[in-house]
Amino acid sequence: MKKHLSKEEEFQIMKLVLDKFLWLGVGIMAYGFYKIIALSSDLSYGFSIMLAGAVILVIFMVLLIKEYNFMK
Repeated sequence: MKKHLSKEEEFQIMKLVLDKFLWLGVGIMAYGFYKIIALSSDLSYGFSIMLAGAVILVIFMVLLIKEYNFMK
């Protein structure tokens, strides 16, 4: 017989997983900012890395809002 998680337990697990996306996005953006500041001759590389981090953060935001609306 399978055990089922309550909505609160599912939400807690989702927060743990999405927290990793948050740290990943911030870390990628910090690396891109480092590349820009490190006097790199190619600024577009640093900006593209920062854009990738921003996309990850937007995905995080959409998933969190979607799950939050589902929980209401």
